[in-house]
Amino acid sequence: MTVSAPDPLSREGAVSLLRRCPEVELYEGPGAATVALLIEDALDESALARLRRTVRGGDTRVVLVVGAVREHELLDVIECGVGAIVWRREATAHRLVRAVLTAAGGGGDLPADLLGRLLGQVGRLHRGGAGRPGFLPGLTPREVDVVRLVADGLDTSEIACKLSYSERTVKNVMHGLTTRLHLRNRSHAVAYALREGYI
Repeated sequence: MTVSAPDPLSREGAVSLLRRCPEVELYEGPGAATVALLIEDALDESALARLRRTVRGGDTRVVLVVGAVREHELLDVIECGVGAIVWRREATAHRLVRAVLTAAGGGGDLPADLLGRLLGQVGRLHRGGAGRPGFLPGLTPREVDVVRLVADGLDTSEIACKLSYSERTVKNVMHGLTTRLHLRNRSHAVAYALREGYI
């Protein structure tokens, strides 16, 4: 496994904890590891970008150690392919090893409070889409808002201004949507949303 953190103190602390655990094998560089441990204080745009870069190859499972996850970030994190989430305040050697081994085996490991929030979100999405043809539970209200404004002819900066997002957020939302649904471009995303009844 590899360990990545935005500051050397967090990274070295995690590496020091895990070096004493024979169950995990640490690697310095990317490539050979099947699990990547990412440590973040909060999930801002740069943290989500690091997360997406880590999972881009598709073979690496991610364990995210984070201080907090806001409601609207939860599905984004899950969609990125995170296998386990550990609160920073609970990140003991035992807890990290359990999360790493679970992720390596293809399982999921979430704190109980986060699992409850995730189930609530999935339930709300499912109820909100019940009866709509082609409903995809992963389509978030934020994605619908962005696609609706694209359909209205707004460019990225205008959408960002209207929704009070950064331009990078708007681009990430569109990229995530088109990638997940295998759509070619913004026009294809608008056509899909119209055809499926989202807008």
